[in-house]
Amino acid sequence: MCALLLIFDWDGTLSDSTGLITRAMQQSAEDLGWPIPEAAAVQNIIGLGLPEALHLLFPDQNDDGHGKLRDRYRANYLRADQAQPSTLFPGVLETLTCLRDAGHQMAVATGKSRVGLDRVLDTMGLQGFFHATRCADETASKPHPLMLHQLLEELGAEPSSAAMVGDTEYDMDMGRRAGMDRIAVSYGAHAIDRLHAYEPALCLDQFDELLRWNRL
Repeated sequence: MCALLLIFDWDGTLSDSTGLITRAMQQSAEDLGWPIPEAAAVQNIIGLGLPEALHLLFPDQNDDGHGKLRDRYRANYLRADQAQPSTLFPGVLETLTCLRDAGHQMAVATGKSRVGLDRVLDTMGLQGFFHATRCADETASKPHPLMLHQLLEELGAEPSSAAMVGDTEYDMDMGRRAGMDRIAVSYGAHAIDRLHAYEPALCLDQFDELLRWNRL
């Protein structure tokens, strides 16, 4: 098989961090005396850039309010993650290592900020593990396909030889807009039924099932 470019979402796909994100967002709203969003509402916006997420979660707040919430969220998330760091899902590191050793290119396309992604990669000892990464605060937020276009250009790959792996509608929509295969995971922020609408080439209940894909 030819080498592929596999582009992974981070939160909810590689990292078991959706609960941490949800609790930090709820705590931040409580800190400001705002209505506390339901867990399902927070999970629905995971994957978007933070400004876009806050506009969806708190549409009645102005930019100043969103700025205050953003600062509280970052502080609460960092505090919680330092107390109990998020981890990779079972089988992720082993599977990624197999893919890398087989000659496939690997990238990350995430709604996290550059500071946030670099911090977690440093903490996990994964800086330099991926061939390229792109974050929401340095390009367009999902589901706009710009970050995928940039990764394709940077790594010299065509959409036909790439796949987007993710746990949300935003990942699937972005991959479809970029003209590449989509691979959905069932254990992340969005229910797998929502992802089926984007006709994924593969659905994973466990991350290591990716190694069985017939294109690899």
